[in-house]
Amino acid sequence: PSLHFQEEAEIQAELERLERVRNLHIRELKRINNEDNSQFKDHPTLNERYLLLHLLGRGGFSEVYKAFDLYEQRYAAVKIHQLNKSWRDEKKENYHKHACREYRIHKELDHPRIVKLYDYFSLDTDTFCTVLEYCEGNDLDFYLKQHKLMSEKEARSIVMQIVNALRYLNEIKPPIIHYDLKPGNILLVDGTACGEIKITDFGLSKIMDDDSYGVDGMDLTSQGAGTYWYLPPECFVVGKEPPKISNKVDVWSVGVIFFQCLYGRKPFGHNQSQQDILQENTILKATDVQFPVKPVVSSEAKAFIRRCLAYRKEDRFDVHQLANDPYLLPHMRRSNSSGNLHMVGLTASPTPPSSSIITY
Repeated sequence: PSLHFQEEAEIQAELERLERVRNLHIRELKRINNEDNSQFKDHPTLNERYLLLHLLGRGGFSEVYKAFDLYEQRYAAVKIHQLNKSWRDEKKENYHKHACREYRIHKELDHPRIVKLYDYFSLDTDTFCTVLEYCEGNDLDFYLKQHKLMSEKEARSIVMQIVNALRYLNEIKPPIIHYDLKPGNILLVDGTACGEIKITDFGLSKIMDDDSYGVDGMDLTSQGAGTYWYLPPECFVVGKEPPKISNKVDVWSVGVIFFQCLYGRKPFGHNQSQQDILQENTILKATDVQFPVKPVVSSEAKAFIRRCLAYRKEDRFDVHQLANDPYLLPHMRRSNSSGNLHMVGLTASPTPPSSSIITY
């Protein structure tokens, strides 16, 4: 019988491998189809500087191309935002204003765990571009679709790096809440779970300046934005007063991402659509996180997740506490069997950018 089980396991592993290959092919076919239908398919040079090479991906209002920067002699990712031509001028203006704001926030950020933003320009009244640091590899969302989950050591390494970036965002003046942390916004630089990550997409970030930020947080003015599986309960409270938010929004997102990396599913609303989550108040009811029996995860990791997913924001860790959490500190240093990755914790960062680097 053991031979039979072995055969079964081998067949299962091969099926999973073929499924991954199939997904890659489907993704590439979609990409080619999108590129064929793109108005930029003839590889123009934008702004007399950026030679478009090939389409990387397409979102709601945007396409992202790998490009070559002729001035700097380096690759870049050019995100082309196209506004709906039928939109009223007022709506276009708002979208543009929002994009300019994102550009201003992002342009100032300088940290090894955050994708750099280089440039911003308009092509015409309905089209503008942002130029970002180019990263090989894939995002964490694609990795999880392909591999479902990862080892605790890999997941912990990813979380350490996210927290490192969050600490930087909280040490700059004024501090910034990312507000849209999710696997799709975390780039795996070499496409594996044990390398470097970079955070991207500051489109929903909140600036915690003195005008908007009080003792108990800042008003959440644009509710409903963000991706519901990764947002904490306070973002779903409906009342006369807008809810108060703080960097603890990002801490909740870290807990959800860590859980998903370890268990291959989201802790709340896993099989629900965004619509269902709103209608059924899934996150408002998410008072307690339940851990699956398998795979086996250390009690320290579970305790860390509980600290991130504390229902009442008063009980939840903030970014600073998270960065100093014993689970992420260097005494947890372990080396894997191949010896190529040594965990090193969050370095003390008296001056944000250069010193908050995770060493490998």
